Amino acid sequence: MGYPTGDETGTFLALDMGGTNLRVCEIILPEEKGEFDIIQSKYRMPEELKVGQSEELWEYIADCVQQFIEYHHEDGDLGTVPLGFTFSYPCTQDYIDHGVLQRWTKGFDIAGVEGHDVVPMLEAALSKRGLPTKVTALINDTTGTLIASNYVDPATRIGAIFGTGCNAAYMEDAGSIPKLAHHDLPPDLPVAINCEYGAFDNEHVVLPHTPYDALIDRDSPRPGQQAFEKMIAGLYLGELFRLAVLDLHSRPNTALFPNRDLSLTPLHRPYSLDASFLSLIEEDPFENLSETADLLRHKLGIEASKPELELCRRLAELIGTRAARLSACGIAAICKKKGIESCHV
Repeated sequence: MGYPTGDETGTFLALDMGGTNLRVCEIILPEEKGEFDIIQSKYRMPEELKVGQSEELWEYIADCVQQFIEYHHEDGDLGTVPLGFTFSYPCTQDYIDHGVLQRWTKGFDIAGVEGHDVVPMLEAALSKRGLPTKVTALINDTTGTLIASNYVDPATRIGAIFGTGCNAAYMEDAGSIPKLAHHDLPPDLPVAINCEYGAFDNEHVVLPHTPYDALIDRDSPRPGQQAFEKMIAGLYLGELFRLAVLDLHSRPNTALFPNRDLSLTPLHRPYSLDASFLSLIEEDPFENLSETADLLRHKLGIEASKPELELCRRLAELIGTRAARLSACGIAAICKKKGIESCHV
């Protein structure tokens, strides 16, 4: 509860399980206020793990931790260190080292984890390898971002994630949190709130949705969930572009790439384009969009005319602009809720 003071010291391990990558870090907090040293390694989350068995997930994570420790501490001088687990999925938490997964997001759909405390599962895999760690905290990535950023910059009031998924965290007064009323906490005690606003408007009654949003939701592992996230998060932006291109190609009055059979290109594969594809299009500095033409040629095998390039550019801009504006709405909602007129995010 509350922000760090900046005077914390010690050596810690951090494990960050996101939607795309797994990061293992060793953080040293020295006596200098707000300072830190970090060593980190990043591991790709294999796609097959996202729909596999729970044992495979925890075994893979433990393998990565073991590789990290063996590489950076060959002499075995680490000792037993506390490990903080950043688990970027909606959880119910009653204790700092406890978290029951409510539901998978970010395209994950692993059986045997929802409704269970994830900490014992991780600890069992770590203990199996005899690793010198003890899971002392489970935290969401947004809350971790808020706390870590405030440690080095006390003006930080919101921690936000705009990556594979989207979410934010802020500090709320305990007196404004009804489900904590029975704890009799001081009403002005700051408590971190993980918003999980990727699930905003799951009922589709607030925001306008396109046919492409509907297709992404229908074909996702969890239809009807994470509606807001599916409109703005990095996992889905390339897919929105792909679906729109295929739709425009199929319309006789549009005739986008009319002389190409797009079923023979990577566009026929769902999620064959990621968000970086749109970024490369938007970053093209040339008036003739030559870099976009090269991108379509080399990535998709498509020779595009100038009007087609301009349409692709405008489509990328529209998808990115909508995502940016809705992302800003999430931050603005927190600022309005707390009456924040100026802060760092």
